[in-house]
Amino acid sequence: MSDPRPANPAGFSPAYRAAVLAMLIGAYTFNFIDRQILSILAPAIQAELKLDDGQMGLMGGLAFALLYTTLGVPIAALADRTSRTWVMTVALAVWSGFTALCGAATGFWSLFLARVGVGIGEAGGVAPAYALIGDAFPADQRARATAVYAFGIPIGTACGYLFGGLIAHAFDWRVSFVAIGLAGLLFAVPFRLVVRDPPRPAAAAPLQLGPTLRLLAGKPSFWLLTFASTCASVCGYGLSFWVPTFLKRSLAMGDVDRAWFSAGFYLLGGLAGLWASGLVGDRLAAAKGRPGVYALIPAVGLVAAAPLFFLAASVPWLPAAFVLLALMIGLGLTWLPPVLTAAQMLAPPSMRSTAAAAFLLINNLIGLGLGTYYFGAMSNLLKPHFGAESLRYAMYSGVAFYGLAVVLFILASRTLRRDWVD
Repeated sequence: MSDPRPANPAGFSPAYRAAVLAMLIGAYTFNFIDRQILSILAPAIQAELKLDDGQMGLMGGLAFALLYTTLGVPIAALADRTSRTWVMTVALAVWSGFTALCGAATGFWSLFLARVGVGIGEAGGVAPAYALIGDAFPADQRARATAVYAFGIPIGTACGYLFGGLIAHAFDWRVSFVAIGLAGLLFAVPFRLVVRDPPRPAAAAPLQLGPTLRLLAGKPSFWLLTFASTCASVCGYGLSFWVPTFLKRSLAMGDVDRAWFSAGFYLLGGLAGLWASGLVGDRLAAAKGRPGVYALIPAVGLVAAAPLFFLAASVPWLPAAFVLLALMIGLGLTWLPPVLTAAQMLAPPSMRSTAAAAFLLINNLIGLGLGTYYFGAMSNLLKPHFGAESLRYAMYSGVAFYGLAVVLFILASRTLRRDWVD
């Protein structure tokens, strides 16, 4: 399937496209630092604020996901009609400000509401970025560009683990929130100065929210990809949030050691998995007109990822656990570049922010909202039977979501060609 637009669809030079992509990665990095910093700080927060695993799971999932997901679609529709760059700049400032406010929390509800505020800001930080990439890059480069943009996930998660843990060790967990939030506010200035909106195609006037949602509702590929990714996200978000706590409880790892350990395996595994899946997606799918490959790549990755956590949690040698966790993270993220590329290509250019937001709404409301809470609530449920090891068995049970994701991805591979839009 060829792309009818020119090789440089936005009129950007390769150097400027690289600069824009770098700024988008920076914003996405802060997005995930502010999401994941809570996970490395969880033991200290739980000890001071007297929160159990279920409450902490709500803090890491539903508190963030509730308005993050529901506001994402209307904010993305606004970005499609106005300026995607301005929407992202304001969003970055808002979520960074609320991250800093998390440091003032005095109990469950004050921290919960601050996390809701982080979610409100981040609602405008992702879907417009995918649309900017879809507009700026030709078809045979989009999966790789999306993969490089998605580097913000492992980089941000690793930075959240590392800097959150080290700052908390040197000072306390409150200072970690404030320092990271202020850094994000400062980054909003160069982001706005560098990134500009690509020109929109003259024949593609901005569309309303209703028509976009009606278009997607009639495409089986949208639903199959969305719910497959949602199942993968339940496990992926749950593991990334709770593994640092697992390292402390079950492996007796100190705070500084687990900050470096967590940052290392997530960064190395995440970067490798995202780049490989984006590269394979471009070579096998976009370049050869086989869109179904965009769904088969994550199916293969998740089949391989599923058993690795069981192995990583069982080996007594930490270097082996590090390698296994890195492999698990890399394979567990293989769905992201090909699926988000495919989601872009289920809608015409003027609908892409809204289409991406609709995908993210379902994916994050269930995947992020349920994932961290499921692991925490299951740990509470299993505690009478397994005591301090309840979190280990809660995480074991969550890996089953990868299996369901594989089935849905395989089904999606059969419908993508029919639903594809160049």
